[in-house]
Amino acid sequence: MTTPHADGPETDKAAWAGGDAEDVAAARAVDEESGAAPSEAVEGEIVEDDPAPSADGATDGGAGEPSSEDPSAALQAQLDERTADLQRVSAEFANYRRRVERDRQTIIDTAKGSVLTELLTIVDDLERARAHGDLEEGPLKAFADRIHSVLASQGVEPFGEEGDPFDPSVHEAVQDESEGSEPVLGTILRKGYRHGERTLRSAMVTVR
Repeated sequence: MTTPHADGPETDKAAWAGGDAEDVAAARAVDEESGAAPSEAVEGEIVEDDPAPSADGATDGGAGEPSSEDPSAALQAQLDERTADLQRVSAEFANYRRRVERDRQTIIDTAKGSVLTELLTIVDDLERARAHGDLEEGPLKAFADRIHSVLASQGVEPFGEEGDPFDPSVHEAVQDESEGSEPVLGTILRKGYRHGERTLRSAMVTVR
């Protein structure tokens, strides 16, 4: 039996050509002892290595383009936008507080005016008693003085005196005897009262 040379693939090829199974086995054993490794490349196949990255981190497929946006400018734009939003919200809140305070004061004045208007009926009775001489002295006089003191402390003021210019917005004329272009008040049938700038009740008068 002829011993084949340890020529790797050529030895294997010769053994197969001879058709001797023992020669083929011997040839393969020689290949294994010689440490020959089969080629990993497939005939006719071209293996391309991956393109190496360039120094700036870009591949050969395209160069990296630096961003044209300035980060500081973008941050400044965001800061300006947030500042404008804060100023707008602050202005809206200030207007809201003023509106709430105005509405609250209006409610207080309306409620106070309603109570004071009810007290005016008591004042009318006391004034009629005074006209009849019933308030010259005694407990009733002290009560009348106390009522007038309370009304004055709350800012309630009477108006409508004989000889005052007639004002139809605050004077209710039940009789008009005027002849000139500047009518004045005649007899005061019922005094008017105001609370601050608000008229609680018009004065009932005659005009001359």
